[in-house]
Amino acid sequence: MKLQTKLGLFNGLSKLLLVVLGALLIPPIVQQVAVAHTDQRLHEKKQEVLDLIARDGLATFLREEHDETYADYNILKQEYITITPLLASDKAPPTERIFEEPRQVGKAVEDFRILSYVAPLSAGTAPARRYRLEIGSSLGTVELLTSTLRSLALWVLVAGAVLTVFVDAAFAHYLLRPLRELISRKLRGIRQPGEFSFARLDTDTTDFRHLDDSLSALMRQLQASFEKEREFMSNVSHELLTPTSILQSRFENMLQDPTLPEPHARQIVESQRTLYRLRNTVRTLLLIANIENDQYLRDASVRLGQTVADVAEELDDRRQQREITLHVDLSPDYVVPQANATLLHTLLRNLLSNAIKYNHEGGQVRVLGRPRPGGGYELRVEDDGPGIAPDDVPLLFDRFRRFHATGPKSPEGYGLGLPIAQTIAQFHKAVLRAESVLGKGTAFVLDFEGAG
Repeated sequence: MKLQTKLGLFNGLSKLLLVVLGALLIPPIVQQVAVAHTDQRLHEKKQEVLDLIARDGLATFLREEHDETYADYNILKQEYITITPLLASDKAPPTERIFEEPRQVGKAVEDFRILSYVAPLSAGTAPARRYRLEIGSSLGTVELLTSTLRSLALWVLVAGAVLTVFVDAAFAHYLLRPLRELISRKLRGIRQPGEFSFARLDTDTTDFRHLDDSLSALMRQLQASFEKEREFMSNVSHELLTPTSILQSRFENMLQDPTLPEPHARQIVESQRTLYRLRNTVRTLLLIANIENDQYLRDASVRLGQTVADVAEELDDRRQQREITLHVDLSPDYVVPQANATLLHTLLRNLLSNAIKYNHEGGQVRVLGRPRPGGGYELRVEDDGPGIAPDDVPLLFDRFRRFHATGPKSPEGYGLGLPIAQTIAQFHKAVLRAESVLGKGTAFVLDFEGAG
């Protein structure tokens, strides 16, 4: 999963968690806010009533001759005010409390939040006496206010979370742009250090700048090491070819001597075989070095079907000796653009030769070619041999690595044929990989890019 995707998922999940926590915490908080707001309104109305009494006296509210209780309800019965006279002998200090209690309003009973204030009040010219002032607000109003505030808070929370998700995603996309460029422009498709782009990234982020500089420095070191290795291998191969040729000529001259004893002649023949293997190894190393140093041209369009047919004809005698059946099916055929016909011939010859060499007698070799769904072409060379141990499959293309045979009659080791094949595949911007199951056979898969 990409880093940007992970950041987006984390931001989305964190915002979702924030919304869930908000949905759990907002209702009780809003409830407290609504109650506090209602209490504040009750205190303000109490003060307004006291100010009116101080200015106009209780006569505005009470009829003194009857000493009646004053009561007033709004039209929707959501608020009320009552002023009730108390016993004249009550000398207790002023008190105030807020509580919730059901009250009958008309023919209905409503739940109210009530502010009760008891204090001496003056009614005209009469001496002050104690009255109870009650101001009530219906709990339905409180619940309506609570619901409104809760809905508003939740919508604001959800909208803010969604907005921040998009803002975070846009910022992460902008912030990670140098990393995407580093991967797509510098690392993707790089098969060797020489293909790496050393142009500096356009970024002001210190971490990405340091990463880019470190990768460039590392690639320069790898490129220098690769060039030294190739130069060394090429020079050594050239230097070894001359003495091996001289030794071969000397052995041939010695064998032409009629006085040479037969035991010595046999030893010379064995030495010739060893020298022949040495010359093949040297030529193989030289071929690899020349390919890696781009000393071959890719100036031809090569048809795989024709190349496979030519290789099969060359190996026909060896295949028939082991009674191995060859099945070729390229549907359709594929043309490799900008290729080297000789190198592709060598590549396919090595793969088919191995498929025959490491197969059971009377087995089958299949060469199958199919277009890839995403573009390009896949060529498979399959055999029915003993297969390769899973631990050895990743090491098949290592040079000079020897493997133990997996069958009683299987030859030991895979030589330098597969490293050569891999080098040629990379030279043609193709990927060579191996698939194998013990006891069922091995398949070498060649993936070509583009369309042919």
